[in-house]
Amino acid sequence: METLSSAVTIPVAGAALAADLVVPAEANGVVLFAHGSGSSRHSPRNTSVARVLHRRSLGTVLVDLLTPQEDRVDARTAELRFDIGLLADRLTAIVDWLRTASGVAALPLGLFGASTGAAAALVAAAARTAQVGAVVSRGGRPDLAGRALSQVRAPTLLLVGGADEQVLTLNEEALGQLPDGVGELRVVPGATHLFEEPGALDEVADQTAGWFANRLH
Repeated sequence: METLSSAVTIPVAGAALAADLVVPAEANGVVLFAHGSGSSRHSPRNTSVARVLHRRSLGTVLVDLLTPQEDRVDARTAELRFDIGLLADRLTAIVDWLRTASGVAALPLGLFGASTGAAAALVAAAARTAQVGAVVSRGGRPDLAGRALSQVRAPTLLLVGGADEQVLTLNEEALGQLPDGVGELRVVPGATHLFEEPGALDEVADQTAGWFANRLH
């Protein structure tokens, strides 16, 4: 079996979302990415992490959580990128779609969220505890998941840059709201919010791949 790579359109309530699906041969799981504020499925940071996951026999789904029309509105107003309810509803619908999609339906599922996408991923994980096997947040805003944090059951890794002080504080507070034994906070020393320092994103990718490889069965 060869690597499956395809552009797909995923139907959700009131919208059709463009996505890139990659499933390596003999994949052991699949990870759905939730991009951050003002980003898209073409985020260079997320695609970089996705390539490392492929090498660890993990499939990836990178999806635009907003339609092109919505994205144009958001570029002017920046309002939809913080609509965690909308983003989480769409992620949950994508989780449901993946559970029936050819080639991935039987694979264990993880969620990877960046910035505001991390909050949406955690809300979706709380809504689909039986389907979501693990979560990783990169420079995320898990605090924006609110009361859903206490309902998360999937092992959750919070990755934060050591120099991203405000976000680090928010992650520490969110960690305390996750159920005992569910969350783990790891700090990448010297890294800022976008992990642009030499080696920082490589560290994120390695930690992410290890987390999913060990927890998606």
